[in-house]
Amino acid sequence: MKKALTMTVIFQANSLNYGEGIANISELKKFHRGDGEVYTYASRQSIRYDIVRLGNELFGWNLDTVTKASDGGKSVVQFKKDTSIRDSVEMDLFGYLKTKKGEGGEKRPAVVRLSHAISLEPYKSDLEFLNNMGLASRIGQDANLASIEQHHSFYTYTLTIDLNRVGVDGDIELPNEEKANRVLQLLEVLKVLNRNIRGRQENLAPLFVIGGMYNVANPFFLGRIQLSATANGWAIQTKPIKETMEQTFAGEAIGKDTRIGILSGVFANEGEFYDLFNEQVMAVEPFFQYVSKQIQSYYGV
Repeated sequence: MKKALTMTVIFQANSLNYGEGIANISELKKFHRGDGEVYTYASRQSIRYDIVRLGNELFGWNLDTVTKASDGGKSVVQFKKDTSIRDSVEMDLFGYLKTKKGEGGEKRPAVVRLSHAISLEPYKSDLEFLNNMGLASRIGQDANLASIEQHHSFYTYTLTIDLNRVGVDGDIELPNEEKANRVLQLLEVLKVLNRNIRGRQENLAPLFVIGGMYNVANPFFLGRIQLSATANGWAIQTKPIKETMEQTFAGEAIGKDTRIGILSGVFANEGEFYDLFNEQVMAVEPFFQYVSKQIQSYYGV
């Protein structure tokens, strides 16, 4: 039975993650590539933060799991020593590190692996000029000035889950029903993922998603998503996806277990996907329903 889930998502949003900045300019986090283009990104840590935030808001994930501990004379913010994956979906899915001087540490690698969400459109140095004139004028003061970088783009990230490690940590093993429930809650969060930043709420919900259940926890479609500009709008390049689906592992083509979810009316070559991949292509919601049923089957619930 397939034991791992991976999916690569495309969403559209504006200016998702700022770095330290210089003077009164707030800089976006960026990568500089060899082709001379610059691409912005939202770090995997920021994506994780918003998944956990929504997990708490929607499903009551326990966030009372953190303490300030002393380690070698330094104060370290970390998970409570007496808190386990029984108490915390976050610790179960995203791992933890607990340290104490002279006693070594407890470490659990993440079960859910995330990539950065990287823009698919290059950043063109757009800036927004800001001031607080509305407040300053009330008390007869000069306005404070600032500039922030802005980038509206499609972004892509990849999530991979090793399902046989969910709910298992040392001597602890949760019931299969709870394991399935935690993964299904994560999928529900991904469907409505959003980010609160600088007075905005950005929608990170999938416009396109590709993946499925496989024999190995590997992010097959990470780095395989590219856009091309056409006269009718942005198109997703199908050649890298098709060649990835032809790749084999353990004697089976990746494409056999792959499904594609696509929101109608967004990408210029939507019809090409239906022509190339036929019954493997569906709307985004049926994609998540398909994967959810596979999760339930895997855990036997």
